[in-house]
Amino acid sequence: MKKILAYNILGYEKEFVLEWAAEHPDVKVDFNSIELHDDTVELAKGYDGIDYRQRSKLSETPDLYQKLHSYGITQLALRSAGVDSCNLKWAKENGLTITNVPSYSPEAVAEMTLTHALNLVRHIPQFQSRIAKDDYIVEGLRSRELSEMTVGIIGVGRIGSTVAKIFKRFGARVLGNDIKENDKFRDVVEYTSKEDIFKNADIITMHTYMSDDNYHLIGKEQFKQMKSSAFFINCSRGPIVDTDALIEALENQEIAGAGIDVIENETEIFNQSFDGEIPLKAYTKLKAMDNVFLTPHVAFYTDIAVRNMVKQSLDDTLKLISG
Repeated sequence: MKKILAYNILGYEKEFVLEWAAEHPDVKVDFNSIELHDDTVELAKGYDGIDYRQRSKLSETPDLYQKLHSYGITQLALRSAGVDSCNLKWAKENGLTITNVPSYSPEAVAEMTLTHALNLVRHIPQFQSRIAKDDYIVEGLRSRELSEMTVGIIGVGRIGSTVAKIFKRFGARVLGNDIKENDKFRDVVEYTSKEDIFKNADIITMHTYMSDDNYHLIGKEQFKQMKSSAFFINCSRGPIVDTDALIEALENQEIAGAGIDVIENETEIFNQSFDGEIPLKAYTKLKAMDNVFLTPHVAFYTDIAVRNMVKQSLDDTLKLISG
């Protein structure tokens, strides 16, 4: 009987692990609620396959990968699209095949992007701030409609193209930028340069993967190119955006507002609760701004997306350990 260990299974993932295990009675599936790191890697001894999902890096040294190899492990299946928690070079050197779930639900993230956009465009954070003070005056917060706006998408892949289709249906003009232009999306996206998007878009939304090349892809220089009336949205990965530069752009009114689902160093606060001050000071600043709409990295968090992440990653694990 094949044995799989799933690391860091959260409460909302458990039901889908149990569903998959029931569908595969010839496979033993164990799981825990801890992350895979140097101090927990020994738990993988005796298993044929490993499945995990986490935002923090597995290890800062090759030792973890070497240990997995010595245990006879030949793969690592990620329950996520991003693979930046894993050092691919060290994995390859130790005979580990890495799989991810690149398309668990583009619709889930696209819908959250729309949610952020509508909250910003309709000034919902500002209205909520006024209502909290029993101020019901609407003056100064008149909205534009999506049909008269230009949306710029950085990264027109599975998610970015789904975002494009949604905004196109609302009548918006959609600009897009990607390393490779996909002809299939030309009916909804006008491909152009990042600089053109920064200059002309009313809404700029990020949908790129995380890599060394994309680290701080958006910083001071990019924000200064944007229109002062523009809204900026990031539902992709936190380190793509220089957080200090974002806060500075908001404080200096270089942009009109921001929708943030992901942020640098988010593992310090997300999936945790605090009685007092939170340790991420940049997030405290963003929370205090009434032109910022925040969600705690939940763009993926739907029933369909979580089911697909869990079951597809376990499918990948079984396929690889079965040859």
